[in-house]
Amino acid sequence: MKPGDAVGKPAGERRPLRIALLGCGTVGSQVVRLLREQARDLEARVGAPLELAGVAVRRIDRRRDVEIDPALLTTDAMGLVTRDDVDIVVEVIGGIEPARTLILAAMERGKSIVTANKALLAEDGATIHGAARRHGVDLYFEASVGGAIPLLRPLRESLAGDHVHRVLGIVNGTTNYILDKMDSTGASFTDALEEAQALGYAEADPTADVEGFDAAAKAAILAGIAFHTRVTAADVHREGITEITAADVASAAAMGYVIKLLAICARSEDGRSVGVRVHPAMIPRSHPLAGVREAYNAVFVEAESAGRLMFYGAGAGGPQTASAVLGDIVAVARNRLAGTRGPDESTYADLPVHPIGETVTRYHVALDVADKPGVLARVAEIFAKHDVSIQTVRQEGHGDDAQLVIVTHHAKDAALSATVESLRELDIVRAVASVMRVEGEDER
Repeated sequence: MKPGDAVGKPAGERRPLRIALLGCGTVGSQVVRLLREQARDLEARVGAPLELAGVAVRRIDRRRDVEIDPALLTTDAMGLVTRDDVDIVVEVIGGIEPARTLILAAMERGKSIVTANKALLAEDGATIHGAARRHGVDLYFEASVGGAIPLLRPLRESLAGDHVHRVLGIVNGTTNYILDKMDSTGASFTDALEEAQALGYAEADPTADVEGFDAAAKAAILAGIAFHTRVTAADVHREGITEITAADVASAAAMGYVIKLLAICARSEDGRSVGVRVHPAMIPRSHPLAGVREAYNAVFVEAESAGRLMFYGAGAGGPQTASAVLGDIVAVARNRLAGTRGPDESTYADLPVHPIGETVTRYHVALDVADKPGVLARVAEIFAKHDVSIQTVRQEGHGDDAQLVIVTHHAKDAALSATVESLRELDIVRAVASVMRVEGEDER
């Protein structure tokens, strides 16, 4: 159908908009279910019926969570997305290829796209957005970040007239579940991970989650929209949670903090660059993000006029992510009936992404040291040498040994990192037990 073909016709006279679905796993099967169960409501909301034209799968004989007419199933994904009777292609297979090739082929044939593919958008969003613009089709991707949480559309549309300063949040449910269990039960990282896997929150290979790759892709998408700047996953400073110990969690708790894996996207103080990072950090228990439990997600957006906004909800799951996909399908379908397109990618600001060393932050440093006079003075000299101011110091003795726990004031990350390296060289420092950034407190 060409955009605008059905404009002005009563809903009952408009031909159905036909949807090709790529993938029928956890999310795809729920998309099928919602399209079927909500058919009448969706038709009323769109102004025309929505029909499933076909579902591309790897194996037709595989058992699925929902019953699907076998006639709809195909292993020929390319044949499906290029069919003349398809209006909208929904991609939920994930990964870079064959998703990229299929999406580009569909766009070339005039199909609008709904995708949940954060990895592809974070790695090669320029190509995908460029193709959508060139072929005059929609590209919607609400489900790529935050599952069911309406987040990208508010950033892209509701806050289009505002100036976003910072986006700070928990965008990976697996790591949040693990860290929450470590905090609430005293479990080790390994034990908490095994529990997350047993409950289905973590994959058999959890690398993408626990090493921060999933959160980094989402951070790139968030930063691009918030700051009108093209950001890729390669631009994001990334650290995972595999090195977090039960001792780290206990130390944080003793000082009134909790550890979370955070995605942080922020403008520099002069507004001339942006920083995008994913790493574990301590936040005060009084901060709203500290209360985000189990596999939930939450994102803070700080804007000049709107102030502080918080988006909270289920960040993953079949029905939850499918809800976001259906919302995009409705938006795209309405646009096709009206002969219009949704918002295009906005990269007019074209701000550089500054390296992590230029980021201004705070550190929590735990040192195992010799318990003798003059140790604290020598440690303080190292901080002063690198122009890093100490906010608090806590010391615990253990016979001939002691542990110093130091929290700094704000300084450039490069200076803090250099301070830690110098501390490692001191003969009185037996080990740098832990180094972690501190976030979520009032700005300077």
